[in-house]
Amino acid sequence: MAPVVDLNSDLGEGYGAWQLGDDNAMLDVVTSANIACGFHAGDPATIDRTVQAAVEHGVRIGAQVSYPDLAGFGRRAMDIVPADLTAGVLYQIGALMAFCKAAGTRVCYVKPHGALYNRILDDETQAAAVCTALTRYDDDLPLLTMTGGAAAQLAERAGITVVGEGFADRAYTADGRLVPRSQPGAVLTSADEVAASVRQLIEDAGVRSICVHSDTPGAVALARAARDALEKAGAEIAAFA
Repeated sequence: MAPVVDLNSDLGEGYGAWQLGDDNAMLDVVTSANIACGFHAGDPATIDRTVQAAVEHGVRIGAQVSYPDLAGFGRRAMDIVPADLTAGVLYQIGALMAFCKAAGTRVCYVKPHGALYNRILDDETQAAAVCTALTRYDDDLPLLTMTGGAAAQLAERAGITVVGEGFADRAYTADGRLVPRSQPGAVLTSADEVAASVRQLIEDAGVRSICVHSDTPGAVALARAARDALEKAGAEIAAFA
């Protein structure tokens, strides 16, 4: 049977007068949009526009939750009291849900961003805080994360659906983690590299969604290369939620 694979991207990451990436072009390619909720990027008007654009393109919407780190784009690790982290994640989901409701849709899943995403792969305390936010909001809301980490394990124990994710435009370490962005070669910027990455990712039965970051140089072309690679591999490209 051909695998069913979702293609996602982090969108709505502008703020005020600053715009990042070509969201409309990405929405022509992807099946799920991880929309920034205001903590690392995104403001009310940006969230509103991005939600409406996703609806117009028929793309599923997820809450891209993060540390409260506009200055660092959510890519700086933070030590946050678990109750505060839970409240922050709830706040972000609720903010996005308001715009989704106004547009006649809903938040379909949650995906942590940046430093928070990487931290909860190994930090059980912060992973538990994120899972608590999901169960308090709606325990039917899936968590998009890499399989095998603390977040996936704790979510499954809490009855949260875990959707395994892979990254088409990032290099991996030998132990299956992402190479830190501070290291050379961490970000893949050629279509051939991305296509090869996709072919490898779909061989992993645990990967149900593949991400191409919208702030990677040439992101739209890379997303198209990822989609082409999925189609050539015979995968069915469809949102998981």
